[in-house]
Amino acid sequence: MRMIFALVLLVGIALAGGAVYLAKGQIGQYKSAIARAEAAKQKIIPTKTIYVAARALKYGEKLEKKDVRAVDFPVTAIPDGSFENEVSLFPENSEERRVVLRPIEKNEPLLAVKVTLPGEEAGLTSRLERGMRAFAIRVDVSSGVSGFLRPGDKVDVYWTGRVGGGQNSSDVTKLIDTGIQLIAVDQRAGEMDGAMIARTVTVAVSPNQVAALAQAQTTGRLALSLVGVGDDTVAGAIEVNQRDLLGITDEVKAPVAAAKKVCTIRTRRGSEVVSLPIPCTN
Repeated sequence: MRMIFALVLLVGIALAGGAVYLAKGQIGQYKSAIARAEAAKQKIIPTKTIYVAARALKYGEKLEKKDVRAVDFPVTAIPDGSFENEVSLFPENSEERRVVLRPIEKNEPLLAVKVTLPGEEAGLTSRLERGMRAFAIRVDVSSGVSGFLRPGDKVDVYWTGRVGGGQNSSDVTKLIDTGIQLIAVDQRAGEMDGAMIARTVTVAVSPNQVAALAQAQTTGRLALSLVGVGDDTVAGAIEVNQRDLLGITDEVKAPVAAAKKVCTIRTRRGSEVVSLPIPCTN
């Protein structure tokens, strides 16, 4: 009887020990899971709701509610001018809609600078920054980069004309302005499909630049040179005339040797007058 009691006791102790061991393991796993969850929570980036484009939007399109959607965006990366609620995009009790001013890709945040105010049209005036003016430049297939100019591109402007007067006049090509932004090609202020030979391009410039370009366009011919995307180099003063281009130099005349000065005196010998050389004193 005692043997059975001892055996039952040993089995009970063994089962209790196993239960304690299993419980300890479960508790350890639970604590590890809690620690991992806390660590993950520390790494979570705080977000805020903003509105992005639900599809690709082109210049001139009216913005509708179906074209936007709300997403959680990292607070530290929210760009200035974002819309954080639908009411700010679409005013209540109003049918007036905003118009897209610049191409917006799908999932790109909507910004105030890329859309008009509710009910405002997407004209050129909405693309001009404070203090800037729109000025049209006449172009053709050669001066307009073969039709590859697009609104938003930047160009350098070269002037070709005649300077000087009379025999000193010459044809000159000179860089007169750099990094000017195009805001329209012909009457298109938005994206264009394929190359198009334009007759005019409209640029955004300061009033002083307007005066300079108007004078240059009146007195000569303007040509545009397309600037590459991301090119922030500043071109220096560039001027090429016809003589430099063709390597023409002025002929230098050989100096004429001065004639040796001879001094003489005349004396009379009888009826004959004789010239006698003497050293020159001056």
